[in-house]
Amino acid sequence: MQLRVAMNDIDGSDRQGATADARLAAIVDSSFDAIISKDLNSVIQSWNQAAERMFGYTAEEAIGQSVLMLIPDHLKSEETEIISKIRSGDRVASYETTRKRKDGALISVSLTISPIKNGDGEIIGASKIARDISAAKESERRIRLLMREVNHRVKNQFAVILSMVRETSKRSNGPGEFEELIRARIMALSRSHDLLVTSEWAGASLFDLIQEHLKPFGLEEQILLSGPVLTLQSNAVQNLGMAFHELGTNSSKYGALGSEGGRVEITWTIGSGAHAPGSAGEREFQLTWEENCEPHPGDRRDQTTRKGFGTVVLQRVAPQSLGGSAILERSPGHLKWQLSAPLASIIVAQAGSEADGVSPGFGI
Repeated sequence: MQLRVAMNDIDGSDRQGATADARLAAIVDSSFDAIISKDLNSVIQSWNQAAERMFGYTAEEAIGQSVLMLIPDHLKSEETEIISKIRSGDRVASYETTRKRKDGALISVSLTISPIKNGDGEIIGASKIARDISAAKESERRIRLLMREVNHRVKNQFAVILSMVRETSKRSNGPGEFEELIRARIMALSRSHDLLVTSEWAGASLFDLIQEHLKPFGLEEQILLSGPVLTLQSNAVQNLGMAFHELGTNSSKYGALGSEGGRVEITWTIGSGAHAPGSAGEREFQLTWEENCEPHPGDRRDQTTRKGFGTVVLQRVAPQSLGGSAILERSPGHLKWQLSAPLASIIVAQAGSEADGVSPGFGI
């Protein structure tokens, strides 16, 4: 009777052990992390499905092979250090490193390594849990790039604002006018900034930029846009944004956007480099703002002599910052601004193919 009880206990213990082993195997096999075991010679002993997905090797291909096949040449010393610590019973802290897939691609991983012991407590190998952190690393890289870009842009914005304050104060008739002008110009910078933030500083559509800066002046039905679809570099967004604000402000006071019968046409084209600054054959961006309206009564000034901050932006700041040139023509009831600059200083590199698709004219 006692023997029967003892045998039942043993059978129950075996069943419990088998159940625990099966449960552990199921957990390992269903894990989203790669779980690999190896002996003290770095030979792979087990390989779960997540390891197949992460590294590209099937279990049949991996088991029996050295784990060194997953380690880039310049990092193979890591395995020597790991095995040395495992043999000595030392703890191996989790760490981030790089591993190699079957197709040769490198991936960023976080590794957790633990010793494997036999029934006598002797260390016979190690288990390795690898988590793919490539997405997290790429996100960190993008954040660092964006922070550097933001830092650069903020410093640049400070310089632009200081220049605005200095030039606007020279050309204002009093504190009230100065406050009004400087507030409007800083808000214009903010609108360009918002477009860049929305795209994570990847650039902004030329159409969106024009629309954003002319929206405050209204009279959208009097504005016609025509040109190819272009994505502007951040520097071009800032400087063209300033130009559009000054042109819109001037137009609302003296030109087409200040009268019901006025009309503004904004066109841009991509031309050959025959007349472009720089090397021969360089593609050129050309933009024209032209407006016509009835001359304002009583405004008989020769407008070519007016040298406000807007004129400085249109004739010097915007074209020089883009490596190009500009022509500004003014007369009562008419204004024309033409900008020419190398295409490479205007659009983002990956958007080069966009320059071939031309959109029809449309109002904003």
